[in-house]
Amino acid sequence: MVGVTAQTDPDDLVVHMADVGVRRGTTHLLTGVNWQVEVDERWVVLGPNGAGKTTLLRLAGAELHPTTGTVRVLGEQLGKVDVFELRTRLGFCSAALANRVPPDEKVLDVVVSAGYAVLGRWREEYDRLDTGRAEDLLKALGIGHLADRTFGTLSEGERKRTLISRALMTDPELLLLDEPAAGLDLGGREDLVARLTDLADDPDAPTSILVTHHVEEIPPGYTHLMLLSGGGVVAQGPIEDVLTSENLSAAFGQQLELTRADERFFARRRT
Repeated sequence: MVGVTAQTDPDDLVVHMADVGVRRGTTHLLTGVNWQVEVDERWVVLGPNGAGKTTLLRLAGAELHPTTGTVRVLGEQLGKVDVFELRTRLGFCSAALANRVPPDEKVLDVVVSAGYAVLGRWREEYDRLDTGRAEDLLKALGIGHLADRTFGTLSEGERKRTLISRALMTDPELLLLDEPAAGLDLGGREDLVARLTDLADDPDAPTSILVTHHVEEIPPGYTHLMLLSGGGVVAQGPIEDVLTSENLSAAFGQQLELTRADERFFARRRT
């Protein structure tokens, strides 16, 4: 197993987890997780269905408390901080969020309403600075022309890019992406990976954590990786060290062969 890097003061870390476990009844969703994420790192959390990836991301997003161990996010310990205030410093994009967006909501309003942490614009007032930032984010994600469309008329790929724009609206210190390419066709996936690659290369972009169970969805520019399986860490560290055929096979419980071409990863079962 590839271990964590040298210890850093937890207050200086974006995410710090120490011997973290999450249990629901008699089911252990996570066990013995130790993890540290530093400023400007780009992490991928990879593993099969049921590995605990979304649970881990919800801990990092201050949406869930650990059963055991300690979790610190942006220097604040869960259980000792107002999580509602902490969440204003985070950007979150997930399928669960997409399901809560009113279908008749304008795309621009989906993005700009992040400033009030609401879904469904009502009586909030936004100035030109707010709407201008929302427009710029939509353009950066390649959907500026959809600002006046309603969310319910968008394709799956367009919805994903709208929600990533929303997640970036408040200039978060940490960006959390839960399976952003799930449900996309090949063209949609490749377009989204390209957009996330551009974001990863932006020196002003926040530290980010991306959850996936497909190596093909890892954007170039992501620096670190954690492999999860059965709620435990198989390996973690710099992506070049951790993402190997051996580690991938251990995480997914079958013999897999990993290849790399043009900074992209591909996996198939060994024959």
